[in-house]
Amino acid sequence: MNTLAEIRPIRTDDDHRCALKVIEGLWGAEPDTDEYDRLDVLATLIEAYEGRRWPIIEMDPVEAISGAIESGEHTRAELAELIGQSRATEVLKRKRYLTLPMIRQIAGNWGLPVGMLVKEYDLATTAKAKARPRLYSTKGKAARSNVGKRTRSKAGETL
Repeated sequence: MNTLAEIRPIRTDDDHRCALKVIEGLWGAEPDTDEYDRLDVLATLIEAYEGRRWPIIEMDPVEAISGAIESGEHTRAELAELIGQSRATEVLKRKRYLTLPMIRQIAGNWGLPVGMLVKEYDLATTAKAKARPRLYSTKGKAARSNVGKRTRSKAGETL
């Protein structure tokens, strides 16, 4: 008898829980058996449901670190122990980029994927600087200030 006819779509969390229970009973099924085929089909259905129900959100490194802290898995104090208090604060406030040694420490101790921690991300000041137009030129002598410098008048006196 083919047991695949009993498989139904997974549409709700209750369907999902039931499918997981069925998979537990099928775990370890021998290949080329009806049980193995049923396990394979159920695993595919579960994977599709979980992908729709709980999609994986792409995070930048700061979001990944913040997520680990917010989930209760780790603390800011632990991050500070790994990379230093001021660096931890600056990284979380997006005022400093992660360095390779910081990435190694976090990945090695917290188990976050290195691939996630090496992604590019914007600093908070970078985003503000891009949004604000420059009001003056920083090129040439026009941008230099004479404040605090001694200057000479046309008559040659030191001012």
